Amino acid sequence: MKVVILIIFSLLLSGCGKTPKDDPKVEKVPNINIVEEQNDFTIENSDIEVYSDTTLNNLIKINNESIKIENLDEVIDTDELGSKDIDVIYEKDNKKYSYTFTVNVKDTEPPRLLSGVNRTVNVGNKGDICDVIIYGDNYTGDVKCEVSGNYDFNTVGSYKLKYKLSDSSNNTKEVNVTLNVVKPSSGGGGTSEPAKKTEFADILAKHKNDKTEVGIDVSKWQGDIDFNKVKNAGATFVMMRIGVQSSIGGSISIDQYFKQNIKKAKEAGLKVGVYLYTYASSVEDALNQVKWVVDTLDGEALDLPIAFDWENWSKWNSFKVSFHEINKIANTFMSEARNKGYEGMLYSSKNYLETIWTNKLEYPVWLAHYTSKTNYAGKYIIWQLCNNGRIDGINGDVDIDIMYN
Repeated sequence: MKVVILIIFSLLLSGCGKTPKDDPKVEKVPNINIVEEQNDFTIENSDIEVYSDTTLNNLIKINNESIKIENLDEVIDTDELGSKDIDVIYEKDNKKYSYTFTVNVKDTEPPRLLSGVNRTVNVGNKGDICDVIIYGDNYTGDVKCEVSGNYDFNTVGSYKLKYKLSDSSNNTKEVNVTLNVVKPSSGGGGTSEPAKKTEFADILAKHKNDKTEVGIDVSKWQGDIDFNKVKNAGATFVMMRIGVQSSIGGSISIDQYFKQNIKKAKEAGLKVGVYLYTYASSVEDALNQVKWVVDTLDGEALDLPIAFDWENWSKWNSFKVSFHEINKIANTFMSEARNKGYEGMLYSSKNYLETIWTNKLEYPVWLAHYTSKTNYAGKYIIWQLCNNGRIDGINGDVDIDIMYN
């Protein structure tokens, strides 16, 4: 009889409530007491912004200093909207406890305008009125655009319009835009002074020191290059275009001068890196494009990184990707380049480095900012300071770059 009673009592105990063994979320931590109520800390915020770097520490206030929360610095996954259960694992009086609460991941950021609000098109324009401005969203690539006000692409004039941009979370942004419809410029009519060029020797004298090198970046537009003359002029490195994608979803073709450029640049003793001009619009694109670059290099060693050159902002509305997604695409490209034994690098202008690219993984940055003294506050290892440079060995303009060692 005692045996039967003990067995029944044991079964009753095992069926009462939820034990740590029953909960897969706390299975890895032994001897946890699961609690449904506690006063040792307070949940101060249960709403989290999508894609934010939020930790448990951002959400709770500790009321009892004698407790120790083990996962206080745990980063919460905020990649998907909706409710999410969060476990707090803490120690009190030499016992472990688990408390579960629910957070709500939200998107509260409205769409953003990437262009100005004073826009000009030629009379007879056949484009969509929404594409007069450039806009996007942090969470969705499908932003709804509504335009109110009268305009006529076929009549020269200035039109006052109101744009309403809405994302999938019903966040909205309203923008007043002036649309100027003008006649195409005929050109000609008078003379003008030739544009001043930037001499490589002047940049070398101003920027070369023990911590810097001065170089150039080239593509087919520079034609046949005498890299020995480039080297003798004081350049120590060259970034060269390995290929270019034709369009969104288009094929990649090798730069027609790449093979001779890399051969001759190396023979001249220059350090070499490459860049791919890309229209990548998905992670799959990024992976395929790194494979194409590596296959094209065919084992060729590089002194400098493989740069992800994405700069098609005038066509941004057509890509239908979010700002988060384009960053993910760039990170995938650079990470995969590293996986293949090369370094990855992000190329961008100052404006988009400050407004779009987050570079959370802190890959090397190649900054494009055409000025005598950049005020970009972020980190970068190469600064492209002009596109009108002149150097012995190249007929015509070339970009000049400073590299920081």
